[in-house]
Amino acid sequence: MGARAFLDAVLDPGTFTCWDTGPVSIGGATPHTPRNSPVSCGGATPHTPRNSPVDVRPGPGYAAELAEARARTGLDESVTTGAGRIRGRRVAVVVSEFGFLGGSIGVASARRVTAAVERATSLRLPLLAAPASGGTRMQEGTPAFLHMIGITGAVSAHKAAGLPFLTYLRHPTTGGVLASWGSLGHLTFAEPGALVGFLGPRVHRALAGEALPADVQRAENLHVHDLVDQVVPVSSLAATLDRTLGMLAPARGRDLSSGHFRETGAPAAPRSGWEAVLVTRRPGRPGARFLLDSAASDALELGGDGAGLILALTRFGRTPCVLLAQERTGGPFGVAALRRARRGIRLAADLGLPLVTVIDTAGAELSREAEEGGLSREIAHCLAELLASPSPTVSVLFGAGTGGAALALLPADHVIAANHGWLAPLPPEGAAVVVHRDAGRAADLADAQRIDAVTLAEAGVVDTLVPDAAAVTDPADFCHRIRQALETALGDVTAVEATGRRNRRLRRYATLGRSVT
Repeated sequence: MGARAFLDAVLDPGTFTCWDTGPVSIGGATPHTPRNSPVSCGGATPHTPRNSPVDVRPGPGYAAELAEARARTGLDESVTTGAGRIRGRRVAVVVSEFGFLGGSIGVASARRVTAAVERATSLRLPLLAAPASGGTRMQEGTPAFLHMIGITGAVSAHKAAGLPFLTYLRHPTTGGVLASWGSLGHLTFAEPGALVGFLGPRVHRALAGEALPADVQRAENLHVHDLVDQVVPVSSLAATLDRTLGMLAPARGRDLSSGHFRETGAPAAPRSGWEAVLVTRRPGRPGARFLLDSAASDALELGGDGAGLILALTRFGRTPCVLLAQERTGGPFGVAALRRARRGIRLAADLGLPLVTVIDTAGAELSREAEEGGLSREIAHCLAELLASPSPTVSVLFGAGTGGAALALLPADHVIAANHGWLAPLPPEGAAVVVHRDAGRAADLADAQRIDAVTLAEAGVVDTLVPDAAAVTDPADFCHRIRQALETALGDVTAVEATGRRNRRLRRYATLGRSVT
């Protein structure tokens, strides 16, 4: 699909305004802008950029290639930029034309992309980049290659301004484009079946001496490996982008509390820590997936589903947020899940959204792969990044909270816990082996370690308790109560100024070691 057809498919009819000026003159080749093009709005006198760090000296025949590409596509360069509306929402767009020298990015098109990103930033518009490119333009060599740095800098400034940068990787997207601005999206969507990879198959085979398996560089495989958030056909892209941008917009008319945290309630406490463990292990107890489906107003899941952690843009009530939710049935919590969690922490901070974490895990992955992948380091970075995050944060101790896998998602401005939730450094059976060399004494250890949520509330670790005795018999009601607690907590923490909120969080966890005794 070319640039024209893509814009027609995604933007509201008649809303596109092109931002392009005449392309740069390269090596004496004077660009010609086709007349009556519905996309190209070039036509300004070609110019050679001043202070270019490296002169472009294309080989013979390049001028003819450019002229032929312009005549064939009706466009003056390999990218078209501008602004339009998607379901009424104004957005900036950068769209590749693969028919123009394989969508390759030369000096002229790179400067066009950079200018468009900078303009989108100045206008405070969300930006959609839809590359379809073989990479940087080989006919222009290193000068074109170096311009990927400039585009990356412009995108970084756009994101630093708190503005959404969304990418839609079309077939194919490879090379320097993928290794720079094509991989910087807050969210990354891709065309079904799209070839997406560092090197195209022909170049990879020539340099590596062998071909990659056919499915490695396909969008669907990259989705499984968390490199693509969703695979979306062009026919559904406008609806997906509208939904996404809607969840990134700040809530309107939200009732915020005074900013004071509510005192913890006092539902009936479990008779023992071991009872809490047994309650959370009952068959039929709802997990994170049920919570998301039954309690969220809307949810857009990001990435594959094999890491044991749900990452989603969602709303609880009218409050948009980033959700990180452990799936108890998703297997041990490993390095991939922790990396996904760190991405979610950064995503919330970049977009200025609250962050909600849901803790329900039997513990971290125990394997050679986890050790060599840096499991401990990832847990440490999660803790550090949560503590330092500028986002309002709420964590939910939904059920089992075992070890470092649970601790990694705990630090928050407000902690909600199911009444029978619990937090422990090891499963009670493992702790009993350490202390008594007898797993049969797990119940004794669970009580001695003071792991249950009610005890943690008394120590100031938990702010709000939610009754969960009927979680198995009426899971919808239990999740409704969690949602109500989340809406209240999100209102509380969002009402507090960012610097004061972060300082309060740091003080809170600095003193917990003295209060939990």
